[in-house]
Amino acid sequence: MVRWGDGVNENLLQYWEKVKQYWNRYSRTTKITFIATVALLILTAAIISVNLSKTEYSLAFTELQPSDAAAIKGYLDTAKIPYKLSADGKSIEVPTNEVANVKLGVESQGLNKNGSLGFGAFSNSSSFGITDNEFKVKYLNAIQGELQQLINSNQAISGSKVLISLPEDGPFLQQQEEKATASVVLQMKQGYTLDQGKIDTIYNLVSHSIKNLPVENITISDQYGQSLVSSKSGGQSSSSLVTSQSDINDKFQKDLQKNIMNMLGTMFGRDKVNVSVFSTMNFDQKKSKEQLVSAPNQVDQKGLEISLQEASESYQNNGADTGGVPGTGTTDVPGYPGSSNSGKSNTEKNSKTVNYEVNRITNDIVATPYVVKDLSINVGIEPPVKDDPTSLTAETKTAVQTALVNIVRTALADNKVTYTDDELQKKVTVLAHTFARPADTFASKTTTYLTYAGLALAALAIGAIAGFAIRKRRKAAQQLMDQDLNIAANKAELPTIDIENVTNDNQVRKQLETLAKKRPEDFVNLLRTWLVDE
Repeated sequence: MVRWGDGVNENLLQYWEKVKQYWNRYSRTTKITFIATVALLILTAAIISVNLSKTEYSLAFTELQPSDAAAIKGYLDTAKIPYKLSADGKSIEVPTNEVANVKLGVESQGLNKNGSLGFGAFSNSSSFGITDNEFKVKYLNAIQGELQQLINSNQAISGSKVLISLPEDGPFLQQQEEKATASVVLQMKQGYTLDQGKIDTIYNLVSHSIKNLPVENITISDQYGQSLVSSKSGGQSSSSLVTSQSDINDKFQKDLQKNIMNMLGTMFGRDKVNVSVFSTMNFDQKKSKEQLVSAPNQVDQKGLEISLQEASESYQNNGADTGGVPGTGTTDVPGYPGSSNSGKSNTEKNSKTVNYEVNRITNDIVATPYVVKDLSINVGIEPPVKDDPTSLTAETKTAVQTALVNIVRTALADNKVTYTDDELQKKVTVLAHTFARPADTFASKTTTYLTYAGLALAALAIGAIAGFAIRKRRKAAQQLMDQDLNIAANKAELPTIDIENVTNDNQVRKQLETLAKKRPEDFVNLLRTWLVDE
């Protein structure tokens, strides 16, 4: 009895045998290529499936304060939104398609406050029963929080800490003369810097946010302890100050070197002069105040009359007797007339007061921002005759030396140091030396380029010869293959026996026997052909 399962197995075995026969028809290289292609297709499909099924996360919040990170984490847990928290707890990633919704939800609930509550601290608390001191502390914290939020809105600042000290109210509600003070520490993002304009903006922001707080009472620094000084205080950040001073010194040296090159290059040729300038500068600034008084009328040295007052007094005496006893006694008045009947006397008194106005001039003088402290110039000149320094005459060297000394004297004029001629001469050096000519360098480069070109041509020639040899070999192989194919085709042709021209049956039989012995395959094909023809 034949069961159904046995028939199925036989069919499967038959199919398997057919598959094996079909598979064995191909070469080993074809089999390997087919297997690799199938494996690659399977791997690609697997990768695409994994990527499509995997949740893609995107950065939603970064540089978070611990309190803000905790609040956002609680919101995401409540909303059952998957997220990834960075190792430092400052960054949160959410699914890409949920980034916008999460940001809107966090902002609507006011969870991202950059570590400060601001005046929002009063929204959830009751002022009933609160003391004045507690209210002042909360109010001060609210102001500090609001300032932190304003400062942290800057793209270059990741966080900040603000500490404010407010003056106490004086007696009888009169404000003390003491001013408020503020200290700010900025947490700068990696790769960001603040220029002087942005620093001044932060100073003005803090000063205008708090009553009775001048810019002079504000101190701002970064997380590294470097002071950020306002320009109104005559300061500048240490890093930017060093950079600015270095730029000024470099620009001075380059300008001076350019001027000297233009002067000497015109006389000797620009390729025959080399100039080196080194300078040090003093960037100390000095402020002075000058009050001058001068007369408007410089000829008479008089001021302008702004007021005039004249007074005149006159007295008249009718000649009354003069009392007293002349003499030198105890009751006498020395030199006093005893009695006189000389008649009337008149007395007159005049006074004049003139107020003059003069020119009062007040000058606030700021010294120049930099002064050249020291300067040295070194000049190399190629002599007219190559390899002969003496061909540059002493008169020429002296003339160049004198011109450079005058430049040094002029540059050091504001240094307030008196230099002798010998000291100025030591600051200038003129050398006569042969230069490495650009033509020689060009020749060496040309030789190098020619060498490279020769190597490239040799490589091309070798490649051409190799290509020609390969092509010739391929052509010979193709010809040989064609010959083999022709021979095989000739061998495949069926043999023919001319029976009509053979009269003896024995000859036909012998030819057939010979063909069957030597070429049995051809003999079988011949028989098949005869059978088909019949």
